[in-house]
Amino acid sequence: MRSIRAEFNQRFTLRLRKTLAFPRRLKHFIAMRFMAVGFLALGLVVGGAAELPPPFPADPSQPLERTCFQTAAPWSAAGNLRSDVAIVYGIDAGLPQRLQTWRDRGYRLHLMTGVSWGNYQDYLYGRFDGINHEDEAQTERNGKKISHGGDVYYMCPGTNFGKFLSVGVQRALDAGVEAVHLEEPEFWVRGGYSEGFKREWRTYYGEDWQPPHSSVEAQWRASKLKYFLYRRALQQVFDHIQAFNQRTGRQVRCYVPTHSLLNYAHWNIVSPESSLARLAGCDGYIAQVWTGTSRTPNVFRGKLRERTFETAFLEYGAMQNLVRATGRGVWYLNDPVEDNPKYDWEDYRVNWESTLVASLFQPAVWQYEVAPWPERVFAGTYPRKDHPTEREAIPPAYATELQTVMNALNDMKQSRVEWDCGTTGLGVVVSDSLMFQRGEPTPSDAHLSHVYGLALPLLKRGLPVTPVQLENLTVTNYLDGFRLLLLSYHGQKPLTPEVHAPLANWVKHGGALVVVDDDTDPYNRVREWWNSDGRSYATPREHLFEQLGLASKSPLAEGAFTKVGKGGVLWLRQNPAKLASSAEGDAQLVTAIKQVASRTRLKWRETNHLLLRRGPYLIAAGLDESVPGEAKELRGRFVNLFDPLLRVRAVVPLTPGSRSFLLDLKTARGSEPGVLASACKALPGKQSANQIALTVEGVGNTPGIVLLHAPKPPREVTLRGQPVKDFEYSVAEKLLWIHFQNEAHPSELELRF
Repeated sequence: MRSIRAEFNQRFTLRLRKTLAFPRRLKHFIAMRFMAVGFLALGLVVGGAAELPPPFPADPSQPLERTCFQTAAPWSAAGNLRSDVAIVYGIDAGLPQRLQTWRDRGYRLHLMTGVSWGNYQDYLYGRFDGINHEDEAQTERNGKKISHGGDVYYMCPGTNFGKFLSVGVQRALDAGVEAVHLEEPEFWVRGGYSEGFKREWRTYYGEDWQPPHSSVEAQWRASKLKYFLYRRALQQVFDHIQAFNQRTGRQVRCYVPTHSLLNYAHWNIVSPESSLARLAGCDGYIAQVWTGTSRTPNVFRGKLRERTFETAFLEYGAMQNLVRATGRGVWYLNDPVEDNPKYDWEDYRVNWESTLVASLFQPAVWQYEVAPWPERVFAGTYPRKDHPTEREAIPPAYATELQTVMNALNDMKQSRVEWDCGTTGLGVVVSDSLMFQRGEPTPSDAHLSHVYGLALPLLKRGLPVTPVQLENLTVTNYLDGFRLLLLSYHGQKPLTPEVHAPLANWVKHGGALVVVDDDTDPYNRVREWWNSDGRSYATPREHLFEQLGLASKSPLAEGAFTKVGKGGVLWLRQNPAKLASSAEGDAQLVTAIKQVASRTRLKWRETNHLLLRRGPYLIAAGLDESVPGEAKELRGRFVNLFDPLLRVRAVVPLTPGSRSFLLDLKTARGSEPGVLASACKALPGKQSANQIALTVEGVGNTPGIVLLHAPKPPREVTLRGQPVKDFEYSVAEKLLWIHFQNEAHPSELELRF
């Protein structure tokens, strides 16, 4: 059995490495490919450009930036998602022309460019500053440069790299963008062997470089340096943009699109993550969570498999907790496909619905990147499910479903928020240092079970547990709303001692803390604050317990709850990764948590579903691997926004694995006629007792649908002045469905009664 499992783990690790390497190169290839396709489609040639259709009219009642998408191409019918913002990719010389094509179509404009890689050969080969920077390419132990394809290397950013990026970003500032997105500051754990990195090591630590694989301390110190280098590079660009704002009086914002901390740790990448929110000029993040990250397998009750919904739920939660109480914002990415092109459309759809629903379970977030590279969605082809060697374009039903949901995401800033689920107010503490313990010689658990082993037992029981960022505990009011926290220093360590005082204070004021740790992590012995500068704690946990008033010389009884002020602590001396390896470990953890809940008067409830109301919308997920019992049924009048026909449903069962994004007609409908849902942009125009006019526009050559509340059936429906025959009216529901073919230019849809 051991040999079979070892072989499986080896094969999985190899597959994961290939998956990581291939899609990331592919993403760059796709971006460049669609840039070329877009130019050809528009007829952009030297000396002129094809005439563009008129822009979609601005909505004077809507000043917010609610949805966006990113593209490396100029405007095209396949990329016309009609979000508020088009984020145009790349800082090359052609950027101003690409921006203009989107501006001409009425979009607000942002810029996105890669931080860790890009077509930055001018910097690499010294054409920027006269210095050859090839030794700044991230390099593996065997001397191989880590590439995104060809000589597009992942960089170990030297002191001039941020200055180089600033020059490219200036093109976008001069072209009038309203925000800049500096994407994916990433340093691979397997890197750290280039001459550039050795040079930075000597400057940062004042001592000779150590091979990262040579000891746990060397690996820790290498990761801390990688963490610092990209923070420095980003600050250089932020400073450049802030200086531009001061000179011009403009207010260009800065965001960092980044994977979640959980994914970066899982994929063995180091990134600045929470520390970016403390940099001057950083306005927030885009949470790059999608099928490709969330389908990474994890372990629950000893079973390793994909759990896309649950993983996405925790990833999005981790990203929201990067900014909560900090004054920064976060956009949530959704991707209707993913970087890996080997799957069929049904696979993409099912996983997209799972990640989309997971993102909607964070009611504090209401801004969304609805797609990266929309051209690869609406103009791409993927394998047929039953004939993988053949490829097919997007199914019309999926194209309609996507546009319906993308338009609904413009309406998620809702004040009414109500949960129906298990106990709320629970969190799992995570630190950026999760990324620091992933390499040789003693990496933390390959499947990140020291995190998922604590979180999944709660989430699978319907408790909407959220990752809590350890570095943010010093932020005022950060722990407000949390009743119980789980903490382990297996696989992670607190980066400063300052985080322990607010955590101890939270416990003393009524919080419940469950510590799951057997103190055996070898990284407890690295040179750090808890064992230097006059401190001599064997582990950082000992420092925390001292802050709590619990003497480390007289440790807590195993599994016993100890009162601390108005709250209390339970110490379970276990490695959480081992708890994840069996059903017995799952039960042991939950038993301990329930004991703490009862001692702190936290009402315990378990469900086999998650249900959240956001205004007129219901977000629902039926859970598998959950508690036994009948599936909850929702009864009323609902429209499932995942249904391309937008049919009314009276009963919606939350069966295991089900995902629903529902419009509650009882709450949504007012007394006046109006649009309830649409697979296109639908802006209200002139309206009277006998007439309704809408301006509609969508992705070209896709099926459109508009669902309206109408007190009576129309006598005539026209689009661009031509009769529309495909419409249906329900007298009982007072609902009108109108079907037509979307076009990538504004058209008037008119109803006469």
